[in-house]
Amino acid sequence: MTLTSPARAAAVSGRPAARRSNRMRAWATRAPLLPALVFMIVVTQLPFVATLVISFLDWNALYPDRRRFAGFANYGKVLSDADLRSSVWTTILLTVTVVLVSLLLGLLLALLLDRRFRGRAAVRTMLIAPFLLVPVAAALMWKHLLFNPEYGLFNGILHAIGGDGAVQPDWISEMPLMAVEAALVWQWTPFMMLILLAGLQSRDSQLLEAARMDGASDWQVFVHITLPHLRRYLELGVLLGSIYIVQNFDAVFTITSGGLGTANLPYTIYQTFYQAHENGLASAAGVIVVIGSIILATFALRVVSSLFREEVSR
Repeated sequence: MTLTSPARAAAVSGRPAARRSNRMRAWATRAPLLPALVFMIVVTQLPFVATLVISFLDWNALYPDRRRFAGFANYGKVLSDADLRSSVWTTILLTVTVVLVSLLLGLLLALLLDRRFRGRAAVRTMLIAPFLLVPVAAALMWKHLLFNPEYGLFNGILHAIGGDGAVQPDWISEMPLMAVEAALVWQWTPFMMLILLAGLQSRDSQLLEAARMDGASDWQVFVHITLPHLRRYLELGVLLGSIYIVQNFDAVFTITSGGLGTANLPYTIYQTFYQAHENGLASAAGVIVVIGSIILATFALRVVSSLFREEVSR
């Protein structure tokens, strides 16, 4: 069937109108999201732009008249300053330890909760509770209820076991970084557990039944089926945990106040800004932290998108 010239002309002239109609329909569906987009830009992007501008200034709040453009000098100081380099190393050590230990404990708890037993719902609720606490409250609890050398629970247990001659260590003074790590592991293990439990419950039950019918032991099922299936979930837990732990400030500030070699990069930025009043230097360090977090978040989003693709393809 061929169109006559008037019909062809009408069809061609109708295409721009259809495009305009589709465009208007698309804008109508997106319009309700514009206030949220504007709010997000105002709250997140404008402060970051301001921080980026300040990072190129030599600006001490105590001497506002001496403010001048410094180029990349602040970034050079951040990368060359001994205290900042030490805080970077502390941040890496703290992040790696907390993420790996909480991931391992979360995997063990997820395997436990994947089994059916009486009271599983109550146990799951109790295990999730630490993650729901306010971070400062959790850090205060560990500092005073558990670590305190005079009335803390840990030394009370040691006294009950060993009597008056039992060693009563000052946990925070003698092992400060481990004290911070223990508090963070306790709080972030439920987060890892929830991610891995979701992965365990998404396994193909028919595949598991077939493996058991073929005589595979529980360990063989775990190594050859469960662990490969959990690979994406383990990656997601590592990436999301790293994003949050790198930016952690509450536990370090509350438990040790950044002393005894526990000052991580966020706490050092706090000291540089609020105590040394070096606005430019603190802003440069903050920009570096944001860039690192964006890189980790990018990998996390890729893992999440790959998980969604795998679920859709099933």
